[in-house]
Amino acid sequence: MINTTLKKLSETLGLSISTVSRALKNHPDISDDTKKRVWDLANMMEYEPNTYAINLKTNNSRTFGLIVPVISNYFYDSLIASLEEEARIQHYSLLILQSGDNPEIEQSNLKLCKHNRVTGLFVAISSETTDISNFTKLSDNNCPVIFLDKVPVDDNVHKICMADKHAAILAAEALCKLNRKKILAIFGNNNLSITKERMDAFKEYFAVNSPGTKLDIAEAKNPAEAYQIVLKKYPQKAKPDAVFCMSDEILTGVMKAVQQLEIKIPKDLSLIAISNGIIPHLYYPEITYVETSGYKMGKLAFSRMMSCLAGSSFIQNLKVDALLINGGSL
Repeated sequence: MINTTLKKLSETLGLSISTVSRALKNHPDISDDTKKRVWDLANMMEYEPNTYAINLKTNNSRTFGLIVPVISNYFYDSLIASLEEEARIQHYSLLILQSGDNPEIEQSNLKLCKHNRVTGLFVAISSETTDISNFTKLSDNNCPVIFLDKVPVDDNVHKICMADKHAAILAAEALCKLNRKKILAIFGNNNLSITKERMDAFKEYFAVNSPGTKLDIAEAKNPAEAYQIVLKKYPQKAKPDAVFCMSDEILTGVMKAVQQLEIKIPKDLSLIAISNGIIPHLYYPEITYVETSGYKMGKLAFSRMMSCLAGSSFIQNLKVDALLINGGSL
């Protein structure tokens, strides 16, 4: 099928190309009768504007880039759904890329976003990313960059995070009320600010409110490591009476070990996690968790992006509040 062009429309109607173009854009200088003639013919000939040419001319692709460590993750799944929903409402597209938690792939994804002239970029950095200069260069060239969830420690960038300290405090408070004295707390990668904030708040709460509680702090970068930690710790004589999981990924690894060891929840072991809210409902009894909503984060991040595009230049570090959801695991 031959592509219909503005030139073809103008020749068929006997109008100038500029008149046809303005009619299609609903310009007030063009009469309603002319607009109707142009639109009727454009629909009949299935005219589609050359978006690539428009992007080059306006330097605005009306496409946002999104780089996340993984797509197959319930948190990022809901985050993506939220951003895509908002983008569609505002007549934008969303270019979704995953880094595999690899800084090199992350940089390749960034180059792809530049090549596609994205209007703005959302990014959850990989756990090994320490240099964000290429991201800030993009921001300096009038392409807003919003860091979300896994964010850099640099304060001079836009960041949308969960209320990580509050989330950890809510979990610690729930365990403290149960008078648990031997708690295995499994956190994620220590290089990430999200881990540091949650760990510091969790430890500080017990130091102030229950100094006699023994905290066994462990690091798990993935579900497999969390699984191995429980297999190692639980059979010991001084086994924990409660486990705190910093994330859904850690929770899945812990629950695999719990099931393998035939640990009864909550009779033998109390369990609480920080979660997006889907994984905890897959188990019986359902896991008590502190909600960290990817969907809510997406809404807040998109709102901040639109403010940046509208001219807001001041840096903001925004938080999505946390909420305790009671299950049957405590």
